Amino acid sequence: MTSTRLSRRTLLQGMGVTMALPLLEAMRPLQALAGTTTSASRIAAAARAPVRFAALYMANGALMSDWTPRGEGRGFELSPTLSPLSGFKEDLLVLSHLWNRAADTGDGHYVKTGAWLTGTTITRTTGSNLCAGNISMDQAIAQRIGNLTPLPSLELGIEPVSTGVDVNVGFTRLYGAHIAYSTPTTPLAKEINPKLAFDRLFRSRAGTKSGGFGDDQSVLDLVADDARRLQRQLGHADRQKLNEYFDSVRAVERRIEFDRQRKSSENLADPLVRAEIARLGGAVDLYQDPARVSERGDNHTEQVRLMLDLMALAFWTDSTRVATFMFGNSVSGRNFSFLEAGLGSHHENSHHEHKDDKKARYRRINEWHVAQYTYFLDKLRSYQEGDRSVLDNSMVLFGAGMSDGNAHSPHNLPLVLAGRGGGTLNPGRHLIFEKDHPMANLHVALMNRMGAPQEHWADSTGELAGLS
Repeated sequence: MTSTRLSRRTLLQGMGVTMALPLLEAMRPLQALAGTTTSASRIAAAARAPVRFAALYMANGALMSDWTPRGEGRGFELSPTLSPLSGFKEDLLVLSHLWNRAADTGDGHYVKTGAWLTGTTITRTTGSNLCAGNISMDQAIAQRIGNLTPLPSLELGIEPVSTGVDVNVGFTRLYGAHIAYSTPTTPLAKEINPKLAFDRLFRSRAGTKSGGFGDDQSVLDLVADDARRLQRQLGHADRQKLNEYFDSVRAVERRIEFDRQRKSSENLADPLVRAEIARLGGAVDLYQDPARVSERGDNHTEQVRLMLDLMALAFWTDSTRVATFMFGNSVSGRNFSFLEAGLGSHHENSHHEHKDDKKARYRRINEWHVAQYTYFLDKLRSYQEGDRSVLDNSMVLFGAGMSDGNAHSPHNLPLVLAGRGGGTLNPGRHLIFEKDHPMANLHVALMNRMGAPQEHWADSTGELAGLS
């Protein structure tokens, strides 16, 4: 033990680098550690880690016959699609028969994507004058508690913003690239480059070149002097936790650089990319600008996992308490042939036409998404905060804005909620609600638990019952 007490907002600093830290024992009140306070509840509350919220969005819906678990309550059995979550069954709430009434209009994907976190209907337009009808619930939380963290919220993804008009339904494709809205007309841009997302977390604007690509020195080297000073003040357990944190950051740094080099090499082998480079006079960063990379069925698992690692680090260090991630844009045609030969386009297989071969491919792509969600949960569970994990102190929503992609159905959305919300959730159950129960009630329940209470939200009828 050490008598040194640290603020929860303690930072490590170096040239152009500002690193937040995970919760250390030295940041917890002395009375909570000693157990001698006469106001135990107050001190315990001060010592607890904050609750975090993340929403992970999957495009193109799910094959519900293979998604929905068998059984109800604690006696449920994970479905084939949800089987990658077997090690987290006691951390899950699988939610059946929720929907967004506002998405039951028109055809296609865009109204479903827009309603997922807003609960409202987007305004039809073919231009850039977007209107989602509401702010998104993640931003309602960020606007209430975002001042408590360096980043009010974090928006990540893997696909660049879609442009043009989807002539099949008469909507601008811009709607399909956003789930977070800070105002009804202001979608928040998501970062799709792991290097730039890393820099946003760990590098201050001063001292770095545009885009962060000109500075290849590790952030850990830049804060080394400050880190050594801090470690001399800490007890053994905190020094171990700090070393674990540094190892995690270093591993992500190295993987980002390796992935960047690999992708640049692969892209240079593509004649279409080389032609684009020639046209632009060589002014292209092949990793920074994935919009210029042709769809070849490349394995994007590492890009996804790097983004999820960064979200986990952001939660662990309390850099933000609110995050969203999009696995793909609406109508994402990303090629999944890297999983198995001939698997093909996500969107094409979602229109399975009740054909067994296409349904099998659709299910396989759904399973891949669930496996990445599992990866994120595993990362959160590995980070400890006192006697709880970061997962215990989080609420992680995963799902889609439609159920069966073949029908573009807004009914019975595929939704899973993981974590314990700092003790406010009672997971390990499959909850089946009455048909067409408002997803807005789930929004209200989550916002209430995050300290952003809402009396009414979209078509809510109250807080979703049964979560505690």
